[in-house]
Amino acid sequence: MLPTKQAGAIKRQTMEEDRRGRKTEADGLGSGAAGHGRNEAGLGSGAAGHGRNEAGLGSSAARRRQQLRVVNQSAGSRSFGGLIFDIGNVLFLLLLVSTMIIPLLNTLALSFSTPLDSMEPTIILWPKEISVEGYATVWNKVKLWQPFWNNTIVTVWGTLGHVLLCSLAGYVLIQRNLPGRRLMVTFILLTMMVPFETVMIPVYIVNKELGLLNTLTSLILNGMVSGFSILLMRNYFLAVPWELAESSRLDGASEWRIYARLYLPLAASGLATVTLFEFVGKWNHFTSAVLFLSDTSKYTLQVALKALIIDTTATSSNFIITKNVRMAGIVIALLPLVVIYPFVQRYFVKGVMVGATKE
Repeated sequence: MLPTKQAGAIKRQTMEEDRRGRKTEADGLGSGAAGHGRNEAGLGSGAAGHGRNEAGLGSSAARRRQQLRVVNQSAGSRSFGGLIFDIGNVLFLLLLVSTMIIPLLNTLALSFSTPLDSMEPTIILWPKEISVEGYATVWNKVKLWQPFWNNTIVTVWGTLGHVLLCSLAGYVLIQRNLPGRRLMVTFILLTMMVPFETVMIPVYIVNKELGLLNTLTSLILNGMVSGFSILLMRNYFLAVPWELAESSRLDGASEWRIYARLYLPLAASGLATVTLFEFVGKWNHFTSAVLFLSDTSKYTLQVALKALIIDTTATSSNFIITKNVRMAGIVIALLPLVVIYPFVQRYFVKGVMVGATKE
């Protein structure tokens, strides 16, 4: 009996354990199915999100294509407008250049023409027959070499003195311990506002009292300094570090040595700018020469050219001053400026841009 009861208990226990196992498996399968469902739902939501991303990317691409079409259309319209502007700009510049080049070419062609060809009432850009007779006549018979030499003396000595004095004044104005420095700069600025015509009579009286009339010295001394050149050199010297001058003083260098060996080499562009401005101004001076000179042997080049171009008669009764002679004189007057400018152009541009922007 006992073994039978024990066998039934064991059988029931086994069946109970089997039911619990199956239930646990079913529960596990259910949770797995639920998890799988959740995974599938997640994948579905991911797929939906991916679809939304693809839709967003598609809309972004569409917007970019639309923007690109707008940009291309605007670029096309700007390109057309820019082309019209470029054509108009080129035509305007060609017209502007022609107003300067054609007279210069006409002058050069007439100077190398024969006397008969130069008298034709037309504009020529190339001589029919090349001749240097005009240059020989204006240099030897008209004696343009004397005004040319006078002009060279005035220009060379006037330019050297101007550059030296203006650079010295600019060096003085950068000294930090100089009393009244700002007042001096203000006074120099005020002198730039006074035109020469307003002080012409007082300047003439001063030169007359000093006995400088009919001398080249009057042309050299007048305009020896200018406010523009002083302030330009001052502004350029300010670009040099002050510590360099201080260290030179500690080493025992004098002010003149600091000025000549330190500041002038570092201000080469400013010196070239002032030199070019003064050289052109002295070479082309006319008003002061007419004001101070009455002796024809002291005439400078511009005064002689004025007499050469305006007077239609000869300097003697043996020949007539033709157009080729006048144009040859103009070319001779232009030649030094044309020769010197290319050598100082790079210094000139740098000196104006750098020196004028320093404070």
